[in-house]
Amino acid sequence: MKNTRSLRVALVHDYFREYGGAERVVETLHEMFPNAPGYTAFVDKHALGKQWQRFANWDIRESWAARIPGIKTLYSPLRIFSAQFFESFDFSAYDLVISSTNMYMAKAVRTQPPTKHLCYCHTPPRSLYGYTTMMDWKKNPVIRVGGELINHFMRMIDFRTAQNPDLFIANSKEVQRRIQKFYRRDSVVVYPPIHVPSTPPAQSAKKENFVLYVGRLGASKHVDVVIKTCNQLKRPLKLVGVGRDMEYLKSIAGPSVEFLGSVSDEILHGLYARAHVLIYPAEDEDFGMIPVEAMAYGTPVIVHHSGGFLETVIEGKTGVFIHELTTSAMIEALHKADRVEWDPRKLYDHAKTFSKERFTKEILRVISQVQ
Repeated sequence: MKNTRSLRVALVHDYFREYGGAERVVETLHEMFPNAPGYTAFVDKHALGKQWQRFANWDIRESWAARIPGIKTLYSPLRIFSAQFFESFDFSAYDLVISSTNMYMAKAVRTQPPTKHLCYCHTPPRSLYGYTTMMDWKKNPVIRVGGELINHFMRMIDFRTAQNPDLFIANSKEVQRRIQKFYRRDSVVVYPPIHVPSTPPAQSAKKENFVLYVGRLGASKHVDVVIKTCNQLKRPLKLVGVGRDMEYLKSIAGPSVEFLGSVSDEILHGLYARAHVLIYPAEDEDFGMIPVEAMAYGTPVIVHHSGGFLETVIEGKTGVFIHELTTSAMIEALHKADRVEWDPRKLYDHAKTFSKERFTKEILRVISQVQ
């Protein structure tokens, strides 16, 4: 391939309607290739809220899905057509296409030689392969029957589209195993980019006695267990994030629980630095950027013993594992975290191994090796 600086690059992302780890990855790719247009199924500026400003100046090109009435609310059931949304794009003018995908099959884009297609896979779609999702859709028997039927066909489409990329890049060894299991494809692992401050936290940095949770407020994150735990301990809890479960979670929250909603990076970094501990009890997480971000500010974490956390958290050095998603297990973990004398510098140094600079170098190395 050409020298990376002269490459004509296109970026592809499932959709822009929420701001999470996948979008942070795409942001970093766009920083690497600022002239690259971003192709996507559709954009929902309203759902993104103030986070839309992060993408407002990009050259974003939507698929024909954006013209479907109600796509912004019906995007989930219409995912059965998602492969067709991306197959409609023409990438013949580019040397390199980098797709970013989990749920909506951005990997379905088609390229012809000499154009190369690298797929950065956050995970194969969780809803298709038995992993927990943001909405517990199996609770409703009618939705469950219809959903399982659709998922049967979706798995066939998903496998077919997974044969399109020239190379898969997995965001963790956990996802690398999933790609091999479900797609029968090899992949290389490049951990996602973590923001790490330029200076480490001071050894004497003052911590406050609050527990922090950061992330979407959905079923797969088990935020209700965090709230019930802090209610029981009367422990201050600050929740950063929005999601479909917010009203329910507010209804069970005690007086020590504070909902902060979506906050700026500056405020978030301050919360990371001041928190006593971060709890992030997602199950079978693909990688889990938030706990590593907290470590970068010298804050230990409590996470579930599963998924990508097994690659990022070191028991007793950077965090504590829970093996059950129960209040009793979480209470025990909090007490254990209270007893440990955490070293902020060791937490910071560990987080640096997942830095944005490392991500950029590894992505460029992968690109240079594509033949």
